Amino acid sequence: METPEPIVNFHSVTKRYGSGPVVLDNIDLTVCRGDFVTFIGPSGCGKSTVLKLVSGLSPWTTGSVSVLGAVPRAARDRQAFIFQDATLLPWLTTQKNAELALRLRRMPAAERTAKAREMLALVGLDRVREYYPRQLSGGMKMRVSIARALTLAPQLLLLDEPFGALDEMTRNHLNEELLALRAQSPFTAMFVTHSVAEAVFLSNRIVVMAAGPGRFHAEVAVDFGYPRRSVLRERPEFQTKVNEVSRLLHQVEEVPA
Repeated sequence: METPEPIVNFHSVTKRYGSGPVVLDNIDLTVCRGDFVTFIGPSGCGKSTVLKLVSGLSPWTTGSVSVLGAVPRAARDRQAFIFQDATLLPWLTTQKNAELALRLRRMPAAERTAKAREMLALVGLDRVREYYPRQLSGGMKMRVSIARALTLAPQLLLLDEPFGALDEMTRNHLNEELLALRAQSPFTAMFVTHSVAEAVFLSNRIVVMAAGPGRFHAEVAVDFGYPRRSVLRERPEFQTKVNEVSRLLHQVEEVPA
């Protein structure tokens, strides 16, 4: 069987901000094409920092990082970042917010309008294209953010706790929608969450991180096939996997840095 193509490579990576303490310590990681890798761990363990290094938003201190065969900054046009907040501009409509990334890339108006409308339809928001952010629910705002990212047809999608502020029902529904969108427009994903159940539902790999300094404690393979439906959460093997990851998180909490 052919080995999937590496998309992201970390080799002996450390990170510190200025003269401050080490934030990430000796990180080795390979993310392959088609992976959905989720990072979970206590606050301050460097989960979001990993994504920032991949996106080129922050430099590493020692070691090496490559993304899609290049330094992270050179791969920015082939990746997209979805943050904890939907980051919508309040004076723009849903349609115009969805177009924004394409506008920044100077795509012609007619093309970007058509592409944004296509992605809004995929996330079920075509009927609210002329609404402003104040008229949208939290879940709808995050759908706009997802649609905006998908207009770029990214090979790599970075997601930093995008559903953390939502209620459980909305979060679960958006998890299912995200995987459905991925089936239609395939991308490799790196995802940060504090929810064990969310990590298990979405991922094929879960990296459990420890803090002080941030480091990889363990990796868990999640071998449920895709596509995944809501009924998966009711299966005993799903709860078994949740328990496995939870035990590893308890180890991280109990072992001093």
